[in-house]
Amino acid sequence: MTDQNNPPIITHKDHSSPTVFTPENMLREARRQKSIPEGTVPKVCILDPDGDIVINLASSGLAERNRHWACYHTSMYDFTYEGIKFGVVGNAVGASFAVLVAEEMFACGCELLISMTSAGQIVSKGSPPYFVLIEKALRDEGTSYHYLPPSQFSTINPNLLEGLKGVFEKSQPPVFLGATWTTDAPFRETETAISYSRSEGILGVEMEASALYAFAEVKRHPVICFAHITNQMGNVENDFEKGEAQGSLDAIKVIAQAASAWLSVPG
Repeated sequence: MTDQNNPPIITHKDHSSPTVFTPENMLREARRQKSIPEGTVPKVCILDPDGDIVINLASSGLAERNRHWACYHTSMYDFTYEGIKFGVVGNAVGASFAVLVAEEMFACGCELLISMTSAGQIVSKGSPPYFVLIEKALRDEGTSYHYLPPSQFSTINPNLLEGLKGVFEKSQPPVFLGATWTTDAPFRETETAISYSRSEGILGVEMEASALYAFAEVKRHPVICFAHITNQMGNVENDFEKGEAQGSLDAIKVIAQAASAWLSVPG
C-alpha cells in the first residue's frame, strides 16, 4: 500500500549516487545508428519550447541544421546573432523533455544554456507580452526531485544572476526579475493553485524552469531561464499574442543580451 505522505517521487532516491544511464552513452548509440559524425554544438545553446524562434530563423534562411547533434528526439539549428554563435532546439516542452535535452547539450560541448519559454500571467507587471528573468521557480513538477531533495523552489546560480545585473534596464519589451511556478499539468491550473502562487508573488506559470535550475545546481552548469509572459491563460479575448514573428525577434534580443553578459566575464 502506498504511503500518501511519502509518494514514490520523493522516496527511494539517493541524490549522491551517479546515474547508470548517461547522456554520453545514448548519444554514442544515436551516432552509431544514424551515422552522425562526431562534433560539438555551439558554446551557447537555447531551449525554445514553443518553437517560434526555430520557425522564424529556419523560414528566413538564417539558421542551418547542426549535423553533429545526435539527439533521438530533436533537431538543433545553428545561427549567429550579433557576433555570437548559438545552437537552438525547439519544441522541447515540459520539465522532463527540457532536462533530457539540456543533459545532451552539455554532453556535446554547450557551456551556457538559455531557456526561453512562454508563460501565463499570475501577478501582473503590465499587459503582455513582457519577459521575466526567472530568479526562482516553484517546484510543482517531477523532474527536479530526481536531482535535488524536496524544497519549495529551485533557484538560478547567484553568481550567474549577479553577472546579469543591470543588463536589462532599458529593454523593450521590459524584462523583470521574479519567480515563476513550474507545473507539469497546464490544464490543472486551478484557482486554488493560482491563488497560492499569487500569494507568493509569483509572476507567471511555465513548464520547465524549476527542473532546469535543479539540474544546473547538481551538474554545476550555467543555466538561465526566461519566461515570456504572453497570455492570461486564455481567459481574455485575443490572448497568446507575442508580437512580431510570434515574439521571436524580441526573445532573441533578450537571449543575446544575457549571452553577451556571460561571455564578457573573464574565465
